[in-house]
Amino acid sequence: MSEFFNILKKLRESKGLMQKEVAEDLGISPAAYSLYEKGQREPKFDFLEKIANYFGVTIDYLMTGMEKTKTLPKSKGVKIPVLGRVAAGIPINAVEEIIDTEEITEELAKTGEFFGLQIKGDSMEPRMCSGDVVIVRQQEDAESGDIVIVSVNGTDATCKRLRKYRDGIELISTNPSYEPIFFSNEEISKQPIKILGKVIELRAKFK
Repeated sequence: MSEFFNILKKLRESKGLMQKEVAEDLGISPAAYSLYEKGQREPKFDFLEKIANYFGVTIDYLMTGMEKTKTLPKSKGVKIPVLGRVAAGIPINAVEEIIDTEEITEELAKTGEFFGLQIKGDSMEPRMCSGDVVIVRQQEDAESGDIVIVSVNGTDATCKRLRKYRDGIELISTNPSYEPIFFSNEEISKQPIKILGKVIELRAKFK
């Protein structure tokens, strides 16, 4: 992992982010994050995967700076639908607004049900821009710090970073122009607030 520390710094700087911002999004202290960029600490695999997802790159790229293609023979990709919108209460396989397809590996497909969602708006910039596609694993819960697709008050779902607290949750945009939105446990139940899936991968489009 000799290249990891330099690559991590370059990725952060390319996004115009401060160490403190990245640390907060990843759910760790700025001091702990600083150790990664200094090369004084190596992340465990699970956290390495989280960093890769955060910057929209592969683990291979984080470790070497190069995209590596697996050469497993006869390995076929699995196509999943890319949706223009996801409405609350409608099963993913019943949504008619399929605007494209994306391909994921068979290995990933075996870990759950997936769909793609096209990002709209600028609330997740600079990481995710309008028109980009996120690969989402369908699930009803996620960990604090994960980026999720969530429906609020029965409306179409939106993409936000999840922060959990004992008395509720916070939905956070990466664009500092948007304030975090807090929902109490009572509001989560009544509105309702529902997690539809966890973002696994970002597939940015050339602008």
